[in-house]
Amino acid sequence: MKNVLVVNSSINGEQGNSNKLVQDFLRQLGDEQQVEIETLDLSKRNIGHLSAEEMQSWMTAPEERNDVQKALASLSDDFVYQVQQADVIVLGVPMYNFGVPSTLKAWIDRIARAGITFRYTENGPQGLLENKKVYVMAARGGMYAGTAKDSQTTYLNDFFAFVGITDVEFVYAEGLAMGAETANSAFEQANEKIIELINKTAA
Repeated sequence: MKNVLVVNSSINGEQGNSNKLVQDFLRQLGDEQQVEIETLDLSKRNIGHLSAEEMQSWMTAPEERNDVQKALASLSDDFVYQVQQADVIVLGVPMYNFGVPSTLKAWIDRIARAGITFRYTENGPQGLLENKKVYVMAARGGMYAGTAKDSQTTYLNDFFAFVGITDVEFVYAEGLAMGAETANSAFEQANEKIIELINKTAA
């Protein structure tokens, strides 16, 4: 059985288009494989931006942390543990103003932990999260995949590679704000891609 961590970042919750892609993916995945799913909905978590005080709490040995530092460190500790336990990570990612949602960036900032999820060596950084698969369900109002304006794909590929995860697949549903016909076609194409990816993992 595979452990699947789902991270949704749409401010629209279950009604978000990226969340709908995630649900389509999970439904098809569950039909093909036995999975244990843990879901983190960032729209329901007020995690805020990373602060210097919070980062300092990570750098303090656990046995030396005061109560405030323990509380601050626990957020990142919990997120890192979820990722470490996952075999598969599924991200629901809408595009907001050409980037990822700020809540997803805040989550990523808590995952990047020196000495825990990556380390620096004489040959450069080395990721410490291995043998994991990431699927990104990307929903966009316009058409950006394969263009210079698609900052999401490069950013997420770079981040996951930095922490040791190089097996990252993207499913795009684009043009969702360009009329019902375009949106319906986008979801159909995304569903075909989902089926292709799941069939590939089952083979």
